[in-house]
Amino acid sequence: MKVCGPKLSLCGIIISIWGIIQLVLMGFFYYIRSVALIEDLKMEEGELVKSAEEFYSTADKMYSLNAYNCWIAACLYIFTLVFSGHQFYMNNRNAMSL
Repeated sequence: MKVCGPKLSLCGIIISIWGIIQLVLMGFFYYIRSVALIEDLKMEEGELVKSAEEFYSTADKMYSLNAYNCWIAACLYIFTLVFSGHQFYMNNRNAMSL
């Protein structure tokens, strides 16, 4: 069953591939605790004033949480890639049979 046209399905494939690459890399950099991404951690201002051990503990938790969130979003892009690929195949199959 066709839901998308050929151009939309091709666009979905391209965007899905880009999203998978970007989110997997971002998840990897969060997982290795990249200092460049520390500004993207959701930490309260009050947590920055506490002791260093609490700050590092909270930062480690937030890095891990963000890494898992990126990988989950990459999995959602995989589903979008499969759906767009199926739609692209269905559109091309119907075009060849004409």
